[in-house]
This record gives sequence, C-alpha cells and structure tokens, in this order.
Amino acid sequence: MTQVENVLYTGKTHTTGGRDGGSGRSDDGHLDVKFSAPGSSGSGTNPEQMFAAGWSACFIGAIGLAARKMKVTMPADTAVDAEVDLCQVDGAYFLQARLNVSLPGLEREAAQALVDAAHQTCPYSKATRGNIDVVINLV
Repeated sequence: MTQVENVLYTGKTHTTGGRDGGSGRSDDGHLDVKFSAPGSSGSGTNPEQMFAAGWSACFIGAIGLAARKMKVTMPADTAVDAEVDLCQVDGAYFLQARLNVSLPGLEREAAQALVDAAHQTCPYSKATRGNIDVVINLV
C-alpha cells in the first residue's frame, strides 16, 4: 500500500437502491443523482456514465498540469470524450474504456506528449492501469 503524505480531498456519498432505480447523494449536497440501468428508459444516469465524466474531467486537469510543466499553452477548447463499456464474458462483468482527447491547434507531437504525461499522472488512469483495457486516442 502506498504511504500517504497528505489526503487532499475525500469524496463522500451515500447510495441506496443500486444501479436500477437507486440514488446517490454527496455529503455536501452538490451531487444528487438518480440511477437507471444502462440502456433502460429510466430517467437516471448509470455508474459507467459517472465514471466516464469523472475520469475525463480529471484527465483534462492532468493535461493542464503537464502543459504547465512543459510550458505549452493548453487550448481553451480542450475536450475529452470518454467511453466506458460495461462488458460481460461467461457471466463475469468487467469494464473497458476509451478516452478520445481533442487538443485543437497543437502540433500532434506536442499534443501526444501532453496526453502521455497526463495518462501517467491522472489518478483515474493510475487506478485503471493494469486492471481494465484502456485506449487513448488523440483526435
């Protein structure tokens, strides 16, 4: 286990009912969501969408950190389209993901360097590394 020097933040939620009709709320009330099963006609989101949104937001932050370190101006319209698949093989569930990163106006080599650095520092990328298949596309 990694020796923690400083806990910067702890996200706290309370969830009931699970992915099919449940809900989740953060302790500060900023997050208040209803859940629906993926592909259903329910009105809520699902854990895969939540994970995709969180990872893509964090990844953009990691790109910004890399840009500052490399003294590269990050495009204002930087975007990440995350796709998180819920898969099943022989009754076992697993995830796989793709991050489609747009860094308009940057030369491809500079953009790729930022994406590579971000993937090494983003906490979500670290958490998934070696655990799920991840493809990062520079678009």
